[in-house]
Amino acid sequence: MSEVVTFGEIMLRLTPPGNLRLVQTPQFEITFGGAEANVAVMISQLGGCVDYVTKLPANDIAQRSINELRGLGVGTSKIARGGDRIGVYFLEQGASQRAGKVIYDRANSAIALAEKGDFDWPRIFSGARWFHWSGITPALSSSAAAITAEAAAEARRQGLTVSFDLNYRAKLWSREKAGEVLTSLMKTVDVCVTSVEEARTVFGIEIDENDPEREKQAARKLCEKFGFKMIALTQRQGSLACETSWGAMLFAENQAYFSRRHEISIVDRVGAGDSFTGALIFSLRRGDSPQTAVDFAVAASCLKHTISGDYNLITLDEVEALAAGAGGGRVQR
Repeated sequence: MSEVVTFGEIMLRLTPPGNLRLVQTPQFEITFGGAEANVAVMISQLGGCVDYVTKLPANDIAQRSINELRGLGVGTSKIARGGDRIGVYFLEQGASQRAGKVIYDRANSAIALAEKGDFDWPRIFSGARWFHWSGITPALSSSAAAITAEAAAEARRQGLTVSFDLNYRAKLWSREKAGEVLTSLMKTVDVCVTSVEEARTVFGIEIDENDPEREKQAARKLCEKFGFKMIALTQRQGSLACETSWGAMLFAENQAYFSRRHEISIVDRVGAGDSFTGALIFSLRRGDSPQTAVDFAVAASCLKHTISGDYNLITLDEVEALAAGAGGGRVQR
């Protein structure tokens, strides 16, 4: 029986090898991923017990995505089957000043066309303690938004902690539509993960950019607006696709806790934010202090930047070591 449940869309990911562009590649590397699936894999890799919920067609490609999740320790027994297609996304990795690019082919996917009756949320949440979803799922369709609302309401009714990652995707919906739909769902959320930029774009949170404590300012305004118990704000800085400076702030009980910053040479940045969220959930679930939790989550997401694919294939020991200050990239002998 899993303590954490995540809900969203898993997609087939097609990526040109190396740094080839979509217009020049003769072949694609096949992997799978999606925000909530990535969170589930992160929790499982760290030793947590987690179920992933979605709807997938009954075909070989969808089955492969399920097989991979199972192989990584994620519970898949509550996945609904049906529909005609799994969503697809094409990822062109950036390099230096050239930004990465994503092209979606996910319209009319099984989860986008799912209906409320596809998911028995009282049964799905039986024995669980935490429910996680992101702003991507309700962006897929009006029915997906209604299912998300039903799930979050049932999770709250059963006393689960509910976490939410804003994950605004401009290619899926406008900021006005996102603000309208997501605002109505915030009453069920205990823990919010976002960034200052996303909070401004979607929720209209006004922040003084010159304020050295702009993260604290944003967190307080979000708490006042929505009543969150805890807010995590990720902090990314950098002007190159292959390098970044990464950190975060966790705001809890009117106190701000800042992680150390990591300077990273990027292999694959996709899924790094999801790894942060998954590691944060794992750390909070095991009772870590806010400072320990934010340091742990940032360390996990730092390591994800060095791993190809959406999934963060690391160990608990590796995260603990980096969070404690170990590093340097030396070969372990």
